[in-house]
Amino acid sequence: MKIKFGASLLSWVTPVWTPAAGKYAIKKTAETGFDLIEILLPNSMEFNSDEVKQQLKDHNLDVVCSLNLPKEAHVAFYPEVAEKLIKQAIDKTSELETDFLGGVLHGGIGVFSGNPLTENEAEIIVEVWSKVADYAKEKGISIGIEPINRYESYVCNTAENVLDLIRKTDRNNLFLHLDTFHMNIEENNFYDPIVSAGKKLKHLHITESHRGMLGEGTVNWDELFKALKEINFEGNLVLENFSSSIPGMQQKVSLWQTSPYDAEELAKGSLKFLKDNLKNDF
Repeated sequence: MKIKFGASLLSWVTPVWTPAAGKYAIKKTAETGFDLIEILLPNSMEFNSDEVKQQLKDHNLDVVCSLNLPKEAHVAFYPEVAEKLIKQAIDKTSELETDFLGGVLHGGIGVFSGNPLTENEAEIIVEVWSKVADYAKEKGISIGIEPINRYESYVCNTAENVLDLIRKTDRNNLFLHLDTFHMNIEENNFYDPIVSAGKKLKHLHITESHRGMLGEGTVNWDELFKALKEINFEGNLVLENFSSSIPGMQQKVSLWQTSPYDAEELAKGSLKFLKDNLKNDF
């Protein structure tokens, strides 16, 4: 079994990609002792892959990518725009010579129709996912799709929402990407969604209920670790907790309370929590 511990770009900088911010995040991720960094790709795709690849090599750091669809690429409303953007993200992932793209790829964050997902909308999403899965397969890339909470999307809120749509595509390179923050709001517990997903779970965003230090909120970590052990999880556990010590972070992610930890303390303490809890099981 191989679990890789990662940090999100957002562990160090706001979710607005700049070359300087990316370089800093790569350096800090490596120095703190992580195996990999998850780079949230900018929607503009203005991103020098060769430069970033060299920085990763210099710091002996693995990488995965993610993309969160913007409102103007909401799949059910603008399928062609969404397909094009996801394919561009697949290209960037391939240029970095890695094999995983995750993120919110079912709809634009913050877009609502005023109703639950319709059958017609689901069919549109399945069609787009099928096309991008085929495109990704040619490049050897797996795609992980992240359900998010009801206040940010009406499309996929739970693991089962994503898995149901994946089954309808009949594509074997589409996977589930879970996030403990969203699970804490939408799932009945932290055990069942992971066990139900089994090998379809490739990637987890690991964060507390309040986005702070692991173990200091309401996430049931014992359930989570038990489930990961049962499915013999092989994939990435990526920290996505936020600190108000990062300039601009409070405004970008609605982190209105002042964090008791700066970004480095949060990353180091959370990584230690993960390793301490998993060392005997994996």
